[in-house]
Amino acid sequence: MEMDGKVVVVTGASMGIGEAIAMVFADHGASVVLLSRDASRAEAARHRVGHTERTLALACDVRNREEIDRVVGLTLHYFDRIDVWVNNAGVGIRDSVADMEMQACRELFETNFFGAVACLQAVVPAMRQAGGGTIINISSVAGHVPVPFMTPYSATKFALNAIGKGARLELKRDNINVLTVCPGYIQTEFGSHMVAAKRGNVRPQSMKGITAERVARATYEGYRKRKREVIVPWTMIPVVKLYQLLPGLVEWGMGRAIK
Repeated sequence: MEMDGKVVVVTGASMGIGEAIAMVFADHGASVVLLSRDASRAEAARHRVGHTERTLALACDVRNREEIDRVVGLTLHYFDRIDVWVNNAGVGIRDSVADMEMQACRELFETNFFGAVACLQAVVPAMRQAGGGTIINISSVAGHVPVPFMTPYSATKFALNAIGKGARLELKRDNINVLTVCPGYIQTEFGSHMVAAKRGNVRPQSMKGITAERVARATYEGYRKRKREVIVPWTMIPVVKLYQLLPGLVEWGMGRAIK
């Protein structure tokens, strides 16, 4: 199979997009390490993914660099290499900028942004030694278009987009590609993993969202083609471009949605 001999590590792999990404890489022959803060949830996801003879579940809180270094070491011990690292761990928030608690905002950045950067720094030496690799950051369309009452979450994804695309240029000489994946609305349980949820969802009721499996397939294709960015579904691409060119028009539409 296409990924035979390759080793993939996925953070936030106990559910949703992370589990779906672990499954698509495993189905293509990769050995996969599933990471989650809760070891039992990661193990349950590993059994749902299947291919248990070449998968491993480990506990890892990406807010803690020592834990990241530990799982890097364990992965190298079990599989000798790391070819792909997927930064998927993330939490959300629904609150206004004026009223949110700063501790909640800091917690958001610790997981969504600083955790991803710490993982990148931890895995790059192993990839350099192996002659290359791929780092995949699971961001969001909200990293291109700020979403009202999820603005702090958008801020973490804007930051992740910037640092991923900049790191891609810096690491190109090491044969390390950094892919940024920006999904739109997704049908997952992400809404139940909020550091604060004091406001309602501004998503239009008519917008059902895409499946985690669709995001996983798009991520895999982006990896294969060594892309810099994947926006999924494709219908979100015009929205991103429209916001870049005519932000007032997009903000007008969001204003109507809030009302």
